[in-house]
Amino acid sequence: MLPKQPPLRAQVLACWNWKCALLSATARSLVYLAALARSGPHKRLSIVLVEIAYVAATAGIYAGLQQRALSLRSRALGNLTIAIGVPMLSQVFDCLAHRFVGAPVPARALVAVTIFTFVSALFHLYIMRRGVFLSGQGRSLGDDFRRIPRLIAAFVAAPVTLAMSLASRSGTGAESEALP
Repeated sequence: MLPKQPPLRAQVLACWNWKCALLSATARSLVYLAALARSGPHKRLSIVLVEIAYVAATAGIYAGLQQRALSLRSRALGNLTIAIGVPMLSQVFDCLAHRFVGAPVPARALVAVTIFTFVSALFHLYIMRRGVFLSGQGRSLGDDFRRIPRLIAAFVAAPVTLAMSLASRSGTGAESEALP
């Protein structure tokens, strides 16, 4: 006899990351507001309200999927799932949600939020691999916020650090080849 599975609602809630839901709904709404600053107030309000409701409900699930991807056997597959797979899925459903409620998103806002989504996904990958904004891990939201300034600085510096590391490796390789 197969073990009884918990109801779908319990499975979804077990995967829901409330920390990321709160932050994503706030941040994405601000991105939409900034991108739509020149639109009429009624248009902005409807798009932002859809975004807050939709993202608050779904971002926690997407972040939960990202959190679960951390434990995939293949680290590369987990990273791809976190940085590309889940964000693409969220963008498709986000566009469908806006279309469904009759609040189509202008191209400028869509581009802005798509860029934000992928940079945000890379940041999620970076911080989740360092144990921040994970639900059910025993850390408070306050603890996570205290770690954020250093993590933001390290995340922003990471491409520069990587470029310098690659440059020094290629420079050392060229020097060693030149030596007899």
